[in-house]
Amino acid sequence: MTDYTDTLVVGAGQAGIAMSEHLRRHGIPHIVVEKNRIAEAWRTRRWDSLVANGPAWHDRFPNMEFSASHPEAFPTKEEVADYMTAYAQMIDAPIRTGVEVKRLDRNEGRPGFTVTTSDGVIEANSVIAATGAFQHPVIPGIVPDCAGVTQLHSADYRNPATLPEGAVLVVGAGSSGGQIADELQRVGRKVFLCVGPHDRPPRMYRGRDYCWWLGVLGLWDVPAKAPGTEHVTISVSGAEGGKTVDFRKLAQGGMTLLGRANAFEGGTLFIGNDLQANIKAGDDYYIDLLDQCDAYAARHGLDLPQEPQAREFLPDPDCLTNPVRTLDLAAEGIGTIIWATGYRQDFSWMKVDAFDENGSPIHNRGVSPETGIYFLGLPWQSRRGSTFIWGVWHDAAHVADQIAIQRKYRDYSPTPNAAAAE
Repeated sequence: MTDYTDTLVVGAGQAGIAMSEHLRRHGIPHIVVEKNRIAEAWRTRRWDSLVANGPAWHDRFPNMEFSASHPEAFPTKEEVADYMTAYAQMIDAPIRTGVEVKRLDRNEGRPGFTVTTSDGVIEANSVIAATGAFQHPVIPGIVPDCAGVTQLHSADYRNPATLPEGAVLVVGAGSSGGQIADELQRVGRKVFLCVGPHDRPPRMYRGRDYCWWLGVLGLWDVPAKAPGTEHVTISVSGAEGGKTVDFRKLAQGGMTLLGRANAFEGGTLFIGNDLQANIKAGDDYYIDLLDQCDAYAARHGLDLPQEPQAREFLPDPDCLTNPVRTLDLAAEGIGTIIWATGYRQDFSWMKVDAFDENGSPIHNRGVSPETGIYFLGLPWQSRRGSTFIWGVWHDAAHVADQIAIQRKYRDYSPTPNAAAAE
């Protein structure tokens, strides 16, 4: 049996739910399919202690607040998942869970697409891939499986007790890697942390969260990364009530900071000579953002408390002044490597001309060159904030508007010229 709908949304995470709300606003018939449960990634593909990286007043959809967390608090992953489920119920989103999309084909000689799923076939005029930015964990092929250490991606880490005994090497110091390394050190594990290029904002400055500062400074709406910063992550944390990530403080507590992991041979990991440059670049970003905040406060006459101590750094630890270039895993007692090295997207199920030679979507704010194919939840889809809960909601509004416009063109029928008819 074949189902028919105007628009099919693939994925029922934050992107798919936001998309459903805006399609309903336009009165566009649609179906949302999800291979697991609503917001499954928040429930089962995150570590136990994870909280949102933005406060509850900020990291939400505009039309519903978090019910449990105080607005300035950082919701737990379970609360975020429950929030998404409740929001989907509030907007009466037509979600079908347990339905996996296998393949999408362009219809020949007629509009639309045929989508093959685990629950049958769906035909739709438009299809939106709302599968998000975090699909398939990436572990670089640096350390072989036979190296005698447990290796896992940050997506599979749950808590310190689930790891083998011994020291832990965390590769990647973005939000995930930095928080996991900090958690492991706080329970007494010896931790080594590879720190790559990163932006390091203050968690709070002069009484306002960095999410507020980036908002008033217009930095959430930056349309694209500056050249050369494509692989720079944001190192920020909502853990323990929210705190500024301070790599010098982590090192002061016993953590060994390292540069990038480059190669492995004979039980030894070879480390790049980039730690000092990466830390300096993060510090420069931090100070530059404080300067922008101060300038904004002065210009607008904001009566915010001064915070000169925010510009004071701890002394450089020995691992920063004398960077480690080789790491013997066995000699250091390292039993686990956690790769906080990001994800790749997979759109191989979409048999349409909407991708470049690397398989990445070709799009303009989510609108692809293939008529009827759209994307939502991509990193930097329209702006810096596109992968955040509130950011994807605004991107969904634009995509829904474009679908509504195309529906009007599709349904257009010329009105007979009255004068010619006479």
